[in-house]
Amino acid sequence: MSKDRTRIVVGISGATGAIYGVRLLEALRLLDVETHLVVSASGWLTLRQECSIDRHAAQSLADVAYDIRDIGAALASGSFRHQGMVVAPCSMRTLAAVAHGFNDNLLTRAADVTLKERRTLVLLARETPLTLAHLRNMTAAAEMGAVIMPPVPAFYALPKTLDELIRYTVWRVLDQLGLASESAYQRWEGMRTHVRSVRAQSDDLSVLHV
Repeated sequence: MSKDRTRIVVGISGATGAIYGVRLLEALRLLDVETHLVVSASGWLTLRQECSIDRHAAQSLADVAYDIRDIGAALASGSFRHQGMVVAPCSMRTLAAVAHGFNDNLLTRAADVTLKERRTLVLLARETPLTLAHLRNMTAAAEMGAVIMPPVPAFYALPKTLDELIRYTVWRVLDQLGLASESAYQRWEGMRTHVRSVRAQSDDLSVLHV
C-alpha cells in the first residue's frame, strides 16, 4: 500500500442500511483513498439481502479486505496508521461492543484502536426506537470521542430520489473525515439562499455520482 495515500477503514455490521457502506467505498475509491474493509457475519447477510452483493463483489470495492475473525490483522494494532474509521451501518450490538471496549472480533477491535489512538471514528448507528441501553451506549462511545451519526434523511437538501438521500449522508460522512468534495453539495447558507441554489444547480454531484 502507498504511504502517500489517505487511508480509511470501513466496517459494515449487520444493521439495515448496508448501502451506506457500499456507497462510501465507491466514493472513497473515486477520491483515490486507500480503503480497508471488514464486514461482520451478519453484515454479509445484509449486503446480500438489501444490495444483492456477494462477498467477492463487496471485497472488490476495497483495496484490502479482512476476515472479521482475523484478530491478528494489521487493523488490530495502533501502529497501523490510518486517518479514520467509519462503521456504516453500525448495529446496536457493534455499538455496545465499541462503547464497552469488548474487542471480540476485528471490526470492534479496529474501532477500539481508532479511539485509543485518538483518530476519527464515525458510527452510523442504525436503530429505532432507541432503548435506554442504546442511548447509554451512544453516550459512552461519544464520551470516548466517537462521532455518533445516525443516517437521518436530510429533507432540507430537497432530495428527489432515495439515492440522493443516501449520497447526501455519505457526503456528510466524508465531511467528518475532511474528505468531502465542495462541488458535490451546496453547504447550508440559509433557507432563502439554499432554495435558490438548489433550483439553479445541475445534477452534477461530483464524486458521489456512483
